[in-house]
Amino acid sequence: MNDWLFRGDFTSTPTNVPAMLLGLALSFLGGHIIAWVYMVTHSGLSYSKSFVNSLLVIPSVVSLVMMVLSNSLVTAFGLMAVFAIVRFRNILRDTLDASYILMVIVLGMAAGTMKFSTAIIGTLVLCGLMLYLWITGFGTRHRYDMILNFHWAGPHPERSKLEELLNHYALKAVCASERTHEGFAGSDLSYRLLLKNPRTMPSLLQDLQGFPGVSRVTGLKAEEESEV
Repeated sequence: MNDWLFRGDFTSTPTNVPAMLLGLALSFLGGHIIAWVYMVTHSGLSYSKSFVNSLLVIPSVVSLVMMVLSNSLVTAFGLMAVFAIVRFRNILRDTLDASYILMVIVLGMAAGTMKFSTAIIGTLVLCGLMLYLWITGFGTRHRYDMILNFHWAGPHPERSKLEELLNHYALKAVCASERTHEGFAGSDLSYRLLLKNPRTMPSLLQDLQGFPGVSRVTGLKAEEESEV
């Protein structure tokens, strides 16, 4: 069984299984490092856990793609044609969904080019990688509990009292954006808050709605910091 698994690529050039596993492991490690750096350095409201996961998955998938292609121009054109058809017929909004599509395409190409060992081992490694992401919740950050948006039309000296109210509920309150509109008084403010107690979010919204100069208060819970 082991001999068939490790020598199951019926092509002109046999696959070096230890080198294949090393390549997959190296691409996984490199993707891990890049994903960690992205998580640490990213700023703004558009953080996406799914995108971080795709940074981890895509290097391993591309590594397997290159092993399947193995300098075959015909196979390379086949890959581009199949992936172009999938992208044309389906609009994939999630980068991780695109990674799954690429995985099954590469699996079919490996089986179709009689690289059976590559198909089996590659599928097991990539499925293990996806299970790892699911079990560990890799890519999740908990820097803020909520995103708070409201319109501020009060006098500038009262702004400090407003921030005192936010700091009463939050361990950390960061003003993410401030937008003013020509011809309208005041400005639209957006804050990111790390609450002392997440259960106090309704009380915070109620106090803000009664604060002089504050209107159009909305709060968005940011448990997994998905795309907002």
